[in-house]
Amino acid sequence: MTMASLAFDPFADDALANPFAHHAGLRDAGAVVWLERYGCFGMARYAEVRAALTDWETFISGRGVGLSDFAHEVPWRSVSLLLETDPPVHSRTRGIMNKVVSLSTLRAVQPMWQRLAGELVATLVGSGPFDAVPHLAEAIPLAIFPQLVGLRDGGDEHLIPYGTAAFNAFGPRNRLLEQSLNQAEGATAWVMESCRRDRLKPGGLGEQIFAAADRGECDETEAERLVRSLLTAGVDTTVNGIANLIHAFAEHPEQWRKLRAQPDLARKAVEESLRWGGVIQTFFRTASRAVEVAGTTIPEGSKVLLFLAAANRDPRHWSEPDRFDITRSASGHVGFGFGIHQCLGQMVARFEAEAVLAALIAQVAEIRPAAPATRRLNNTLFALGTVPVELIAA
Repeated sequence: MTMASLAFDPFADDALANPFAHHAGLRDAGAVVWLERYGCFGMARYAEVRAALTDWETFISGRGVGLSDFAHEVPWRSVSLLLETDPPVHSRTRGIMNKVVSLSTLRAVQPMWQRLAGELVATLVGSGPFDAVPHLAEAIPLAIFPQLVGLRDGGDEHLIPYGTAAFNAFGPRNRLLEQSLNQAEGATAWVMESCRRDRLKPGGLGEQIFAAADRGECDETEAERLVRSLLTAGVDTTVNGIANLIHAFAEHPEQWRKLRAQPDLARKAVEESLRWGGVIQTFFRTASRAVEVAGTTIPEGSKVLLFLAAANRDPRHWSEPDRFDITRSASGHVGFGFGIHQCLGQMVARFEAEAVLAALIAQVAEIRPAAPATRRLNNTLFALGTVPVELIAA
């Protein structure tokens, strides 16, 4: 089988600003394509992307989930013990974190999150046009997450610049990465210091991670890195997920009316926004062995770019995939990845989004666009820079 060789640059500004415009071409070019600019393979169809995410032994994460190959390059910071390791290390560290970030823990704090979301929405309803990114999508996670982890008071403004740099670092060393690393220099130092045991407040998830170190499940340095992984996983994806959810309903008022008429569709609405919105666009894997995919041989050591958002709109798997439909069963989407490396913060993101949605359903008759939304370019995330809206009271 002849594999398509493409000059397409998925990290060019125009591609990052509107990646969905290029996804059909990627999918139609073949199950596996060659991306000339970066000398790597790409997959954009649902079946192949999900299979690669599931087959962690062949498509490994331990050599980096970005373009950089840790077998040949030194990462910009110590590697994530969750995202950038494979079993047995990953099995051990993920086991620690699954106990710390448990469903029972999150359900216990959910009423507080719902109250915070309700109070914040109440201040915005009927107040006229505002930007939903800083005033809602960022405000909720920054009110919730530092307290959940047990971060010291002050410095929350560093979390988003740090996350922006971390997600930019999964792409090439382009202008976006250089800019975000420069802007996050102080934020990175603050995060590294804040993850130390003596800087954390008692009662948070951070304290529980260090308790695992005391039990011998990890060492002190690993515990610090696991706390840092929480900060990467739990802020940027949640901020952009909430912003995307609000933007989706502002652009699809008929879906908002449907949700207010049937509030029990809220959980489906969150999942559909994750599938449709494509917050996490791409992640890389590295082939640990020569492997054949759909008639194409991928040599050992090859980088493979998985287009998660393109897979989530693949018409080979989804009916009318470009349509935002809150009645759709979006189960099986790869918006948070899939398999053993799926996003640690996914339940935090879901619960926060559900809290915001519940507050909006109760108080808001219409989410009205006040001006066109703008994008904030990122090598990995489909991020929103502004979402100007007006909340019309119920």
